[in-house]
Amino acid sequence: MTITQLGTFLKIAETGNFTTAANLLGYAQSTVTTQIKQLEAELNCLLFERLGKSIALTPEGERLQEYAEKMLQMEREILLEVPAVREPVGVIKLGVSESLCYNRLPQSLMAYRQKYPGVDIRIQFIDHETFPEQLKKGALDLVYTLNPLMEQPELTILHKKREQLGFYAAPGYLQTGKKITEKDLAGIPLLLTSHHCSFRRMLLDDLAQASVTPRIALETSSKEILKQFAINEMGVAFMPEMAAEEEIKKKRLVKLNWQGNDFPIYAQIYIHKDKHISKALAELVNMISEGAYC
Repeated sequence: MTITQLGTFLKIAETGNFTTAANLLGYAQSTVTTQIKQLEAELNCLLFERLGKSIALTPEGERLQEYAEKMLQMEREILLEVPAVREPVGVIKLGVSESLCYNRLPQSLMAYRQKYPGVDIRIQFIDHETFPEQLKKGALDLVYTLNPLMEQPELTILHKKREQLGFYAAPGYLQTGKKITEKDLAGIPLLLTSHHCSFRRMLLDDLAQASVTPRIALETSSKEILKQFAINEMGVAFMPEMAAEEEIKKKRLVKLNWQGNDFPIYAQIYIHKDKHISKALAELVNMISEGAYC
């Protein structure tokens, strides 16, 4: 059993396809097939069910997936920590919320790359309901999320900062200076994030308590689409302030004068409680934290 075989196994599990995994890894498909056959022979079990053109992990494959992710995480830690070099090298897998990628995070990552060119940061957008499990399994090293404050015994919070949710519309779409509450949103087309998003749940719960039935005109996971619909006077977008900063500066959107209930959210950095915080990780957390205050 080798790290290469485990990496191939995980890529197939991720993509659900041998050919796609081979292309992404730069291997011939026959090489990928051989690696999995060798792994299955050594473990004396079937790792994938071949169902026509589709594949699925067997129960044994699902168990191996958890161990394989931990082993590849350990490999990343070894490469970051063990070599006798002055500056760290290796890979960091960073899970992020889309909203945090508009202004601040890219600048922090550029500064980090300039300081530590030997560290490759691989970014993955996260599902807020499943990222704790990804940290636990080792599929992610670090998570930078925008969410209501969340505390779990298996996670350590390395940084948190209060952020703002707001309502945004095209100039002149509504009375900009008018104080807006839940009752004022009755009948207004709302541009909301998708069903799994905590922002959407916070607003709909608030409207339900105020006995307001929302008129939802758009649901999407893309903040860019929300902004474009708001700019084109298709409704009022409810989203993080940081995602609308550029449009507000250019006067393409205005923030409504919300006087209803508060929607507390925080930019938070999480790590699994048992994970060693290497110099490379500590420096990344520090740069992201400093960038969050710019």
